[in-house]
Amino acid sequence: MQNMKRGAAALLSAALMAGLLAGCGTSDDKQQTEVETEVAKEGFPIVNEQISLTLTAPDVGIQNWKDMAVLQEMEKLTNIKMEFNNAPKESFDTKKNLIFSSGEYPDVFYAAGLTPAEQMNYGEQEILVPLEDLIENYAPNFKKVLEDYPEVRKSITAPDGHIYSMPVIEFNQPWYRNPLWYNGDFLKALGYDKLPETTEELYTFLKRVKEEDPNKNGKADEVPLSSVNLRDIRTWLLGAYGIYEEEIYVDDTDVVHYTPIEEGYKEYLIFLNRLWAEDLLDHETFSQTAEQKKAKAQNNQVALFSDWHAYMTLGGEPSTEDPMFLPVKSEMVDKAVIAKSKGVTTGAFAISKTNPHPEASMRWVDYIYSYDGALMFNKGPEGVLWEYTDRDNLIKQYLPVPGGGDREDYRATLTPNYGIPAPTISIPEIQLGLTTEFDEWVANESKTKLLDNGSRIPYPTLFLTAEEQAEVTTLTSDLTTYVRQMEAKFITGADSFDNWDKYIATVTKMGGDRMSQIYQGAYDRWKQS
Repeated sequence: MQNMKRGAAALLSAALMAGLLAGCGTSDDKQQTEVETEVAKEGFPIVNEQISLTLTAPDVGIQNWKDMAVLQEMEKLTNIKMEFNNAPKESFDTKKNLIFSSGEYPDVFYAAGLTPAEQMNYGEQEILVPLEDLIENYAPNFKKVLEDYPEVRKSITAPDGHIYSMPVIEFNQPWYRNPLWYNGDFLKALGYDKLPETTEELYTFLKRVKEEDPNKNGKADEVPLSSVNLRDIRTWLLGAYGIYEEEIYVDDTDVVHYTPIEEGYKEYLIFLNRLWAEDLLDHETFSQTAEQKKAKAQNNQVALFSDWHAYMTLGGEPSTEDPMFLPVKSEMVDKAVIAKSKGVTTGAFAISKTNPHPEASMRWVDYIYSYDGALMFNKGPEGVLWEYTDRDNLIKQYLPVPGGGDREDYRATLTPNYGIPAPTISIPEIQLGLTTEFDEWVANESKTKLLDNGSRIPYPTLFLTAEEQAEVTTLTSDLTTYVRQMEAKFITGADSFDNWDKYIATVTKMGGDRMSQIYQGAYDRWKQS
């Protein structure tokens, strides 16, 4: 019986593997049997005779990619047919790992979130193709980006001198994490015409939310501060204690710090423990999903929360009545600090070694780094959600959403660049004529509350050497687990702050000090490069 169970399990495992990998891969034989195709270095179509390529990406599940208007337009424009072999966003990392271990690879990885470690590992194994020569010869748009922004090249070049992936480039994005937002109705109900500026003022606000029934339903059902495993609020509250990244940050004197052993981190935990003890921090923080948090907010229960925009959590239309969080400061600092966007995220697009048409693949993705390509992938094809009113000056206007409904929800049916780290570049001209009153309000909120109020450049996007990466991977596998477990224990009171010295000793023994040393060396190299 036991052998039968093992045999059934093996068959099930094999079936699961086959299902996850079905259609993803190509073999080395494929490259040898393909007829060589001439690739145009400029203009369209990219190839005269249509070719097919396989693409693997995370899928948010709103629309089948083969039915997306942007990708259909790309096929017409380029004469390259993409065969999509995606996995749900939630399970994509599992699929990605299975693909790399299988030896059967898609032709291109799109929005795969390839970490620097993955790029180096699979680049050195020659699974991922070095891109610098392809960029030089087949990517005029991206080549221009590298000429205009040398820091991009620094951030995407591995220590071996190769570029293994194309990035997300968003220099115009002010924030590093989704901001926190206040429920404007609660602020009005409690008589607030000025936002909290200190941790004590924030505590007082949250306390009043708990005790004064701002949703006016006669029930004590308000949730002052709601979160999902703290990852959506951690950075914002750490900023009150002079820390602006949750693991590694570099101060104004170019000294690198490992956050979990900083005194400011302890004070952050003490503050959250105080909120937890008084039921001001959602007691489902460590168990709920983002959708469960959103359900509470749409039931008008939540006072302070994180999202891209407030209305995406609260429901309804975009509103200027729900203000962005003003970073608060503790007595430890003169001013709160918050990390601005790094501007560059690597790992958005890569080409595998079994891709029979790497030149055509590079031309395909390079279009996205042009104005026209970035516009289409960002807003959808012209004539659906927008149209030109003055093409010569790039002025546009929005069109009514077909069938009504939310513009963003409809946009997600047109383009794959929705909720995933897709290759793109933020070109300001894209927004000409499309900036709404709400957009201008958000921009002003971002400027006055973040960019003009203690926003700092975070630890840069960079690569570690293979040896450094191997050591960091080994250290973080245990360190991150322990630090996050202890964070929850200190906040919920499951462990006492009397044991803080013991915690510091354990983290140090596990390599906390070594983490800052490794990242200091990498940062120094990056600064000098």
